[in-house]
Amino acid sequence: MSLNRMIEKAYNLIKGRRIEQISDGVYNVVGEHGTYIVVRKIDGSVTCNCPGFATKKKCSHSLAVMMLNQPALLASIKREAGRSERHREKIRETKR
Repeated sequence: MSLNRMIEKAYNLIKGRRIEQISDGVYNVVGEHGTYIVVRKIDGSVTCNCPGFATKKKCSHSLAVMMLNQPALLASIKREAGRSERHREKIRETKR
């Protein structure tokens, strides 16, 4: 999965309110293929129990939790998502 796609999926998890903090540093994340546990360690690193993280050491679930815990990063992604959506709207309008 490309980085852009992973960021998009992570942002959609946040936007869809599919992340629930269940204890300090532990989150339930409802993904497309199941519900996963993401743990944010004291050093800021994260782990996820999804198959993708097990093989690649990265996934949209863990990225979403990192984004939630870094407000500046989340704000910049929100801005970029808004720009992308406006751009897609303009393209749709010109095709009509």
